[in-house]
Amino acid sequence: MSDDTESSGFKEKLVAVKQAWARAGRLLTGSPDEAHEHRLPPGQRLVTNWPVLDLGVQPSISKAEWRLRVDGAVQTPLDWDFETLMAQPQIEDVSDIHCVTQWSRFDNRWQGVSTQHLLALVQPLPGASHLVLHGADGYTTNVTLENFAGEDCLLAHSHDGRPLSREHGGPVRLVIPRWYFWKSAKWLTRIEVRRDDAPGFWEVRGYHNEGDPWREQRYS
Repeated sequence: MSDDTESSGFKEKLVAVKQAWARAGRLLTGSPDEAHEHRLPPGQRLVTNWPVLDLGVQPSISKAEWRLRVDGAVQTPLDWDFETLMAQPQIEDVSDIHCVTQWSRFDNRWQGVSTQHLLALVQPLPGASHLVLHGADGYTTNVTLENFAGEDCLLAHSHDGRPLSREHGGPVRLVIPRWYFWKSAKWLTRIEVRRDDAPGFWEVRGYHNEGDPWREQRYS
């Protein structure tokens, strides 16, 4: 069996399992939002490792090959290579990860370019309200412009002082810490700014359209 066939079979099984979880409401605790009184959102467990979750495909993209396109409802579309990304103002942010599969990891130290800086360059047009994030593995997810522009959101190239590894979305992934981590697209290659919403891969398969872990917005 070819690698492509194996990957396709893995993806189909994974999607089927997670769609069944969504239909059944698996992992939901029903705990109320306690206004962030506790650092761990409802239904989550703390881990110290970093579990690897993907669709069975981990694109191998060198820094020399990587490119990011930002287009759609923007005044100034851009097309960056990795050198251009690194030439932008760099930030460091420490945040927690909350995965929809019920694990959380505290104190992740990210380095990269803030989404606020990116938006200032492309200048979304009046009426722009959503973005669709595209990964090199064919994955997509949608976020509101407001959530994308959070002060702790960034295009990350490093984690805990080291270049972001392939299995965790390197060379560049998005990080939106306050939402479940499926919204933080790995292997980021395109950001599409839109005037309307366009649910992504998991959102059309039973996951919540927003994904706030403090409200347990796991499924639609």
